[in-house]
Amino acid sequence: MDAIEQQLAASQTAQKRGDRHTAVKHLQAVLAAEPTHPVAWNSLGVIALETGDTEQAIDFHRRATEADSTAPILWLNLAKAQRAAGNDEGERASLTKALSLDGLFFMALLRKAELHQRLGEIAHALAAWQGALATAPENPPPALAATLAAGAEFVTVQTTLFSREVDEKLAAARAAATGDLRRFDAAVSHATGRRKIYINECAGVHVPFRPADEFFDRELFPWLSALEAQTDAIRDELIALLESGAPGFAPYVQMDPGTPENKWTPLDASTAWSAYYLWKYGQAIADAHARFPKTVAAIAEMPRIELSSRAPSAFFSLLEPGAHIPAHTGVTNVRATVHLPLIVPENCYFRVGGETRRWEVGKAVAFDDTIEYEAWNNSSEIRAILIVDAWNPHLTETERAMMQRYFDVADASVLNPGFDEQF
Repeated sequence: MDAIEQQLAASQTAQKRGDRHTAVKHLQAVLAAEPTHPVAWNSLGVIALETGDTEQAIDFHRRATEADSTAPILWLNLAKAQRAAGNDEGERASLTKALSLDGLFFMALLRKAELHQRLGEIAHALAAWQGALATAPENPPPALAATLAAGAEFVTVQTTLFSREVDEKLAAARAAATGDLRRFDAAVSHATGRRKIYINECAGVHVPFRPADEFFDRELFPWLSALEAQTDAIRDELIALLESGAPGFAPYVQMDPGTPENKWTPLDASTAWSAYYLWKYGQAIADAHARFPKTVAAIAEMPRIELSSRAPSAFFSLLEPGAHIPAHTGVTNVRATVHLPLIVPENCYFRVGGETRRWEVGKAVAFDDTIEYEAWNNSSEIRAILIVDAWNPHLTETERAMMQRYFDVADASVLNPGFDEQF
């Protein structure tokens, strides 16, 4: 250890035992040998601030930044001294410099947020607090945790106020507007911090450059009305099966033995969520077709997705009272998932991305299940729907044909170890 390092170490030791006078003497010795030593100037600034001499602290910390202008922590310490002296603009400049060197410097983001809030610069404070909260440590000490909680509360309050202002001032224009405002409403909700924009998460085949829409526009599925017209006939066939004891229904979630515990464990081998298949991975289930002739005929009229050994799948889905299907994503956005609600008690909901809806008997919906999806039956009765695969409507006829060819090739190949997970 050289002489300067020895002096710095001795200064730290003196500081720890509360002997500031000795600590300063060691730091002065360092500066006598090396007048531009940034650590020595910074340490003198810390000591000066501890004693309440803010002007001296500012001078010492400024000398530290002059000695090393590339260290964000030195600018943060200068900002701290300036804050203690009530020098708001000096603090702003120093924090801005620190963040120009490290845009993710948590403490600088935090102090910048506090500065903006203190000065009533609400919009800047909101943005700075959001940055600070996003980069905060997972387990902060109690004092810092309290500061972060106050910052989070500030964000919540200001976001709520801004949202109300936007809603109030857009109310007249929105009431006068024609057409579907679902996308506009989602955009405004995202802009005002009320919702997240979800993206496709495909573990299997992912077709890029397609709209990542949570619920597809109904106009993209002109055949839905014909399917809905068969709701009563389809429901009657299902009720007949249920009244006979529901033979053929099996737990939807059936994990392999030894699978580690995960979000699906509560539903594993459970009838809380069960299914009765009419088609499964492209294969028609003969017994089911014989039992459900009207349902099969209605599905046969759909322009179904057909992929060798993969699709379609069509099945009745039962969700028992109190059951919850956890948030998850499907495998591929090649398909759209179609729900035809058949038995829907009160308090049954499903969420796709940022939008939660209640199923309505006889009203079909089509959505992209590669956008995060979950469902609840908060009633005291079963919920029953028919689920059918369809093509993603944003695929062209050429893309559909080529996709069919791809799956034929992949299915036949012995070189594709991940094929089972692609659809």
